[in-house]
Amino acid sequence: MADRATISVYEDQAAEWRAEREPKSTSAVEAFAALDRPDGITADLGCGPGWHTAVLPSPALAIDAARSMLEMVPDHAPDALRCRADLAALPVAAGSLAGAWASRSYVHLDRRHVPLALADLHRALAPGSPVELHIFEGDADFEPFSDDDFPGRRFSQWPQDWIAPLMEGAGFALDGMERTGRPPKAATLVVKARRARTLPDTVGPDMRLLICGLNPSVYAADAGAGFARPGNRFWPAALAAGLVSADRDPRRALIDHSVGMTDLVKRATPRADALSTEEYRLGLDRLSWLARWLKPAAVCFVGLAGWRAAVDRKAQAGPQSQHLAGRPVYVMPSTSGAAAGYQMADYVRHLQQAAALAT
Repeated sequence: MADRATISVYEDQAAEWRAEREPKSTSAVEAFAALDRPDGITADLGCGPGWHTAVLPSPALAIDAARSMLEMVPDHAPDALRCRADLAALPVAAGSLAGAWASRSYVHLDRRHVPLALADLHRALAPGSPVELHIFEGDADFEPFSDDDFPGRRFSQWPQDWIAPLMEGAGFALDGMERTGRPPKAATLVVKARRARTLPDTVGPDMRLLICGLNPSVYAADAGAGFARPGNRFWPAALAAGLVSADRDPRRALIDHSVGMTDLVKRATPRADALSTEEYRLGLDRLSWLARWLKPAAVCFVGLAGWRAAVDRKAQAGPQSQHLAGRPVYVMPSTSGAAAGYQMADYVRHLQQAAALAT
């Protein structure tokens, strides 16, 4: 997902870039470094020459897509670990990071691909780990700055009111957001959050179907996939329906089959009946934002309770008369092992009909 042209600019002009820049956000990274965090490694994502890496708790991990940048890191942070990698596919074990600092690095991703990149960051972090992202304010999907002093780079920019639903959907508890003074290209939004014990959305452009659960179970949140319990019938039904080809792998479902996954409520609970009507309604607001932005061909709610609580208390399984942000909606019964009265064939049929609604 990394933009090769942008990386080439940094690869070819790393020394010039460092010579013409000064370390930014030094007080911010010092404050971030002082935050409580689990034991483990803190990562500097898009580390550049390592200015901020040097301030992070040791051991620090410097990650950048440009080898030329990584080669300069020892000049500033001689003890740091270094890794050349794409922000959208971090080569670290699940739960191995204790924090992540990212200053103007996610700005180089097409913003439609940022949710999946943040989902991978969520996977890599231990629950409770602090995160600070510096991104550009504005409304641009992935465009160059007309007066860029290092031309060839592209940037994404974000409206302020998109940040809360973006971070909540990615599985982070938002601690705060600040708007800095205007640098040469765009104002910067400083996003402060912590990795929540929940599931991140796996969503992106061109989804043929967006699957929406009620909320993650604690079991599913810890397993890293929705509907993860062995007794849940979603994944066997999705495989049988030809919707996916890998069991309990939401990332592959999106990348290989354009099937996205989210939840109406992001708070993980042992049982869905612990949720309130107000949570469902607030969740529908976030989901409506997501559908307006990424425009899935159709949305399938797994479980009647959420749609009934938030939209139509008399709703029955099947296509719905009301759409979600202009996208057609299908509602099917819960696939939980506790749901009685449904056979595997019923779930397969519902998923096939939901997929047909998308066409």
